[in-house]
This record gives sequence, C-alpha cells and structure tokens, in this order.
Amino acid sequence: MEFGAAQIVSVIWLGILTSISPCPLATNIAATTYIGKQINSGYATVLAAIAYTIGRILSYMIIAILIITGLISIPGISNFLQMHMNQVLGPILLVTGLFVLELIPLRLPNFGPNEKILKKLGDSGLMGGVAMGFLFALSFCPVSAALFFGSVIPLSLKFQSSVLLPFFYGVGTAAPVIGIAFIIAYSTRFAGIFFNKLSVAERWLRRITGVLFVIIELYFCLKYIFRIINF
Repeated sequence: MEFGAAQIVSVIWLGILTSISPCPLATNIAATTYIGKQINSGYATVLAAIAYTIGRILSYMIIAILIITGLISIPGISNFLQMHMNQVLGPILLVTGLFVLELIPLRLPNFGPNEKILKKLGDSGLMGGVAMGFLFALSFCPVSAALFFGSVIPLSLKFQSSVLLPFFYGVGTAAPVIGIAFIIAYSTRFAGIFFNKLSVAERWLRRITGVLFVIIELYFCLKYIFRIINF
C-alpha cells in the first residue's frame, strides 16, 4: 500500500513534536552544544546538530526495520494486519492520544549510555556526534515512546514502509534541533529566550495533537469497528 503527502506530513509533525518535548529537547541541545565545543569551526554547533540528528534518524530507521520486517515476515501476523489494520489503529491511536495528553502515566526504564561513554563520544567530533544521537534516540521518554511506537510504527506497518516513513519522522526530529543550533551559533542569549517560549508552545501543541489522536481514533472505531459511518 502506497502512502502519500498526508502520511509524510503526519510523521514529520510527530517528529517535530517529539523533538520539542521537554526531555528530548533539553538532551538534544545539551548534546549538540557539547559536541560543537570540540569542533574548531564557526558553525560548530550546527555541524554537531546535523551529525547528532543523523544518528537519531539511523536509530529510528533501524528500530522500524527490525519491528516491521519481523512482523511482516510472520504469515499469520502479516495476513491479520493486512485485513484488520484499520480496526487495530483505532484503539492504538486512542491509547497514544491519552499518553500524549498525560492522562495515562508511562514510566520507562533508562537505557541511556553512562557518562564516560558520552564524554568519549562528545570528544570524538562529528562521528562521535552521530553515535551519540544514535544512542540517545534509544532512550525513549514517555512522549517520544508513545509517538514513535504508538503512531509511526503502526502507520509504517499499515503502509509497509519500514524505511521512508521512519526516515521522515527522523527528519522531523532534526528540524527544531538544527534550527536552535543556528540560533545558538549567533546568540546564546536569544537561544535561551527562544527555548523558554518553545517549551510553552510545546505544551499546547502536544495537547492539540493528543486531542486529534482521540478524534481520529473515534473516526476509525466508528467506521471500521462499529461500522456506524461510511465516509
């Protein structure tokens, strides 16, 4: 099944929302700033942000490939998903929306690398930045886990896109980080003001996205499970 512009825009938006969530945003900025200090260039922070986000994109793509390829390769699960994916999406989107709205608590264990490894990677320049981005992407916080596993993976399964949709999600996570890196490169003071305003905006954007998930879930349930509507 082919996907279109709507699905691409959706996963890019989910990536942006993931990146500006408080936990990932603070981590991303701290990591790229630290890596940038080790690079002797006027745009060191920007280069570090690009390297870091490439690592995150690779991580998301590999996770998606492993999950989706594994599920599709099992005939029973593959046939079930092809026949009932729309029915499955409804409840998944509902739970995802409730997680995003923080109506359901989600506690995740911390699988992040230790400080010695992070320091060694941070001192290794751009390639270390790629590796750091890859490792940090594996340390999911509640919001990023809900968005990635509850939305991006199901959409990728529905359209059997284990590479492109996760790639665009990674691109979405990269955009705010690289944008803030440009701001830091020009003005640290302005970056602080922008960071605070972005944190306020994130709360509202997350709430709007969570409500949209619930609305879409209701549509999927009414159309594909209860068959009350046919549009």
